[in-house]
Amino acid sequence: MSLALSPHPQFSAPKGPVVCVVMDGVGIGAHDHGDAVHLAHTPTLDWLMGLRSSTRLCAHGRAVGMPSDADMGNSEVGHNALGAGRVFDQGAKLVSQAIASGSMFEGAVWKEAVAHVQASGQPLHLLGLLSDGNVHSHIDHLLAMLRQAAREGVRKARVHVLTDGRDVPGRSALGYVDQLEACLAQLSTDGRDYRIASGGGRMHITMDRYEADWAMVERGFRTHVHGEGRRFASARQAITTLYEEHPERDDQFLPTFVIADDDGPVGPILDGAAVLLFNFRGDRAIEISRAFEDDDLAAFDRGGRPDVLFAGMMQYDGDLQIPRRFLVDPPAIDRTMGELLAATGRRQLAIAETQKYGHVTYFWNGNRTGAFDPALEQYLEIASDVLPFEERPWMKAAEVTDALVHRLRQGGIDFARVNYANGDMVGHTGHLDATRVAVEAVDLCLTRLVSAVRRLEGVLVVTADHGNADQMFDRDKDGSEKIRTSHSLNPVPLVIFDPRLPEQAPPLRPMDPQAPFGLANVASTCIELLGLTAPPDYLPSLLLPSRLAPPA
Repeated sequence: MSLALSPHPQFSAPKGPVVCVVMDGVGIGAHDHGDAVHLAHTPTLDWLMGLRSSTRLCAHGRAVGMPSDADMGNSEVGHNALGAGRVFDQGAKLVSQAIASGSMFEGAVWKEAVAHVQASGQPLHLLGLLSDGNVHSHIDHLLAMLRQAAREGVRKARVHVLTDGRDVPGRSALGYVDQLEACLAQLSTDGRDYRIASGGGRMHITMDRYEADWAMVERGFRTHVHGEGRRFASARQAITTLYEEHPERDDQFLPTFVIADDDGPVGPILDGAAVLLFNFRGDRAIEISRAFEDDDLAAFDRGGRPDVLFAGMMQYDGDLQIPRRFLVDPPAIDRTMGELLAATGRRQLAIAETQKYGHVTYFWNGNRTGAFDPALEQYLEIASDVLPFEERPWMKAAEVTDALVHRLRQGGIDFARVNYANGDMVGHTGHLDATRVAVEAVDLCLTRLVSAVRRLEGVLVVTADHGNADQMFDRDKDGSEKIRTSHSLNPVPLVIFDPRLPEQAPPLRPMDPQAPFGLANVASTCIELLGLTAPPDYLPSLLLPSRLAPPA
């Protein structure tokens, strides 16, 4: 079956490129004192949002394949939806279903891991992010795995915890640790020995992505595997001590810790063990998976790699088969917008700085590494800083824009997609003023893109993948406020700037409050702006079908 798209009977492509901008983490908030998007000076975004083509999109919950509408969206599922044009059940939902049905524990990989440690006498090690943020992991999945291991006769288990403070409140780790310790104590009967072995903050160890800072992975590997690090009698003691010593740090930046008793570290990972990485999201799981699996890893000296059975909750990169073993099949996303445009001969550009480069490439393409047609696609990565984001809230937005505008001026691009990471990465720090500056930096880039697109006679589509910078505080039941470092449940903007039209913007379909537009509607919209007809199973375009095509 041909993947090529047919011409649209009504819409015609512009002379210049269609450029889709993803303002990562820039949602539509309450316009209050905690809304950094509202507080920022954003004349260009304000002008765009005043066009008749301005609307809002749902970017969380079931609209992006999460289990419920109480679940935040994130950059991974957001870019999946933007590129796929349809909503696929995502990792959180797939894993919950696999656990509820029992299919995960009936699978070959789980059975192999259990048999492996029963034969070797080594512990079953579980490694991952300890929270209920449901973005990278969920504590309920971990607890279910521990209980199942106990039912199946696993005598020893060790948990290596990564504290969150990013998808959940900044200093909430103790609540999750206490919940885990209660489960471990309950299971440590009848000769079983289940304990926490090591830990540290997710932005300090283990969970690097896009090879931005392999030192994070090295610190994690040495902590989890070799038991190297400051020793404590319990995870609670470690966290409370680190809180006192580092009052400026929240959970995501906590230093490493190792749990030890009189005999030393309680859970180094030795030959014969099985290691299950219980994170379901791929971007921050690939490098630590490679640390366990790659025979020739040049990124850092592992100091000896134990011979273990390693498996991920899901396969984090299907093209590169990372990891080789996994517990739950990832979503099978096919016929993405990028693939269809390549099959139709349209020339594409994807660009972002390192922190979000994989989102406009791998995730946009349906969890696929590499181009569909290298002759028609160009991917550009701008190296990110490694300094704290609140110290460089402008990040590499200007450099991304420099490269994007330069490439567009060279010609030969039909569709470009760009991610500005600022609103999300700086928003996660919890620094309100820095986040405001981050949003302003993105607005300056929008100013340049509006001018460039106008000169090139193209079309500009501006949206976001989820909220974050729009809600920097949470309110407790007693009315007190606390800093919020996680994503929001707010809608995100969508606006189309089309200088071909008298009002510089096309009319859009009216919004139905009972069936709000979502991120997956963007693909059909962009396809129609390119003068093509979207597949019938894609969510519909936001363009009014009665609109007459502007002059070519």
